[in-house]
Amino acid sequence: MTDFAVPTPLEWREAAVKALKDRPLESLVHLDADQLATRPLYGAATGGAPVFAPRPSDAEGRAWDVRTLIEGQDADALNQAILTDLENGAASVLIAGPVAPDAGRLARVLDRVALELAPVALDAGFDGTRAAEALSAVAKGSPRAKLAFHLDPISAYAQAGGAPGDFEAVMAETAQAAAAQAATYPEATLFMASGRVTHEAGGSIAQELAFAASSAVAYVKAAVAAGLSVTAALKGVALGVVVDQAYFDSLAKIRALRLVWASVSRAFGVQTPAMIEARSSRRMLSARDPWPNMLRLTAAGFAGAVGGADVVVLDGFTRAAGLPDAFARRQARNTQLILMEEANLGRVDDPASGAWYLDARTRELAQAAWAEFQAYEAEGGVVACLEGEVIQPRVARARALAEKAFKDGAAQIVGVTQFVDPQVRPAPVTPAPTAAAVDATFEALAPIRFAAAFEEAAQ
Repeated sequence: MTDFAVPTPLEWREAAVKALKDRPLESLVHLDADQLATRPLYGAATGGAPVFAPRPSDAEGRAWDVRTLIEGQDADALNQAILTDLENGAASVLIAGPVAPDAGRLARVLDRVALELAPVALDAGFDGTRAAEALSAVAKGSPRAKLAFHLDPISAYAQAGGAPGDFEAVMAETAQAAAAQAATYPEATLFMASGRVTHEAGGSIAQELAFAASSAVAYVKAAVAAGLSVTAALKGVALGVVVDQAYFDSLAKIRALRLVWASVSRAFGVQTPAMIEARSSRRMLSARDPWPNMLRLTAAGFAGAVGGADVVVLDGFTRAAGLPDAFARRQARNTQLILMEEANLGRVDDPASGAWYLDARTRELAQAAWAEFQAYEAEGGVVACLEGEVIQPRVARARALAEKAFKDGAAQIVGVTQFVDPQVRPAPVTPAPTAAAVDATFEALAPIRFAAAFEEAAQ
């Protein structure tokens, strides 16, 4: 065995200055949209105590829940897609789109699905309460049914810039629906407190985590007002986060969210472990040439697995152009299965723990997110900040920084700004359903795709 000398920080500095020649050492320091610095060297002299933020447990030997996303309008086709995914490795289902609030069509979508074995989650926006009622009817009151109602009117409100009615009434109705479902399904998760809408609008990591935390506080308070205990309300909240191709940042983001949630639950006087659902980013996807998206989605899945998400949802690689076909859904499913069963990424609890850079990044993101969260709460919470347009300009600044980096060439999008394929092979999709428009009363956090401007210019 050969022993290698460990250089001191001063020796490293001298070697780095020599290698850089005319460039200053400070050129190796990079600032992100939250003004957090990424340094060129991390170690005992620059780091802190290790962070340990593992997922609470695994499910029957599978480290995380492989959740398949089902979207569309044809109930029979969606049912076949669900059965195919569950028979071939998926563990649970996320149903989005117009079938969710339609009790008759939802029953056909979930025909022959054992709800006691395969968890079913919803993504229904403003139709969340009707979708919850529909799913409850399909489950027929079985307390063993594994349901995730994912009620999240705040995200729908933010993305639309308004609501189909008085939003305070919407929140009250949502909380009452959650309390009713909790009485029948005590093990179900009720709310989805997600920062996804912030991410997809171009926001920074701290903004995304703060939005999720502030949404969670709003849901817990509403649920308590509707009659739930603080413990039941906290237990009923699932946290949503987005993972993208920047896998170090994405996995650190998940770990930071666990730290933020620990502080939030402690403030309510109850220690409740976080239940985190990680969904792949759509703002990172390319539409003209979808094939490089497979690499981006693999990196996102890696981040979700290593970062310790309880649930990981990957889009089909063609999702930027429309709804994926069976092949694209298979790729999304198999990507996770390879990460789990061949790469064995779930064998170690929190494998990032002890890595100087990742622990430092986790701490700094948690601290920045907590400061952003406190700013939202000082203004009255996330809903008041949306209505008062406190959040929107902050997100706009973060988005502008990212767009400038792509425009200047400091950041690249493979297949779009670099290594562009002049003759792209087509990939089949079907049109995605659009949400019903509402009258906007404030600036919406509308989703973007960073590749879109370059794809339009190339036409």
